[in-house]
Amino acid sequence: MKIGFVSLPVVGHLNPMTALARRLQSRGHEIVFIGVPDVEPFARAAGLKFVPFCENEYPAGSIARLYAPVSNLHGLEVTRWSIRQGLTGLFTAASQHLPGKLAETGVEALVIDTIHAFLELVPMSLGMPYAQVWNVLHTDLSGATPPCFFSWPHENTPEARIRNRMGVETAAEMLRPSYHLRCLTPIKWG
Repeated sequence: MKIGFVSLPVVGHLNPMTALARRLQSRGHEIVFIGVPDVEPFARAAGLKFVPFCENEYPAGSIARLYAPVSNLHGLEVTRWSIRQGLTGLFTAASQHLPGKLAETGVEALVIDTIHAFLELVPMSLGMPYAQVWNVLHTDLSGATPPCFFSWPHENTPEARIRNRMGVETAAEMLRPSYHLRCLTPIKWG
């Protein structure tokens, strides 16, 4: 089977995604890693075929420039900035260019980094099988445990559950602009 991979173009996401892609390749699948140009060295180092997309929006070197402001941020501000400044633009570009790349490469199934929220709409609209990989800390939205954005210890007290639920509300507030913008972003399929 010819399987495409799409990952957030940062080291902490690319390393586990390329490892999974290599494993599937070792089992006889043909793998195509689709990404912005800055992903190419990671895919090639892993021995994977690479196909660029979003070259106009994210030319080589743009991801380092895009994420440079993060080095001056701390705590939740990193997450807020990443969602508002990084992920929304990546999703918009990826959702517009991915259908064409899938057709061009003949990919039969897709593996998507879950942080590319809503990118699953592309294979869904094409009737293509897909899987999502969650390769970051789990975010428990129930309030039973602290959201991964906080360094709070796990405690099973009424006060801790209230604190955790407030943390969930803070996480939802951080994600809300991303979801809102994505709903308003026109998606061009091909």
